[in-house]
Amino acid sequence: MRAVLQRVSRARVTVDEQIISAIGNGLLILLGVGHGDGEEQANDLAEKIAHLRVFEDDGGKTNLSILDVKGEAIVVSQFTLYADTRKGRRPSFIEAALPAVAEPLVTRFVDILTAQGVPTQTGKFGAHMEVEIHNDGPLTIWLEK
Repeated sequence: MRAVLQRVSRARVTVDEQIISAIGNGLLILLGVGHGDGEEQANDLAEKIAHLRVFEDDGGKTNLSILDVKGEAIVVSQFTLYADTRKGRRPSFIEAALPAVAEPLVTRFVDILTAQGVPTQTGKFGAHMEVEIHNDGPLTIWLEK
């Protein structure tokens, strides 16, 4: 399971010209599910992100978690995080899990993040989405479990 975290001052997701999720201060999480991923990876990654210290304290140091700053999250499923570009000029996505496997794991990840105390919204699985990100910092982190 792979995640790209972006610390945001605000973010929103639009599908068919309708805003389906919007947050202020928090994290935009692009989440990819690969072959072999399961509940263990979803649990570990969600708990890691909930407690990851990527927000600044009063001294300007990244000592605070999303829980500490009472931030919010948007999780957007993104199979393209498993793109393989080593050969040719067209990415291969064969390492990404099929939707029947990925969608329940994305839902499980969101449920765990929410249970950790992070108010969490989502994109729409499998839809064409417009994701507006106001990256704060900028701060972007790649995680893999």
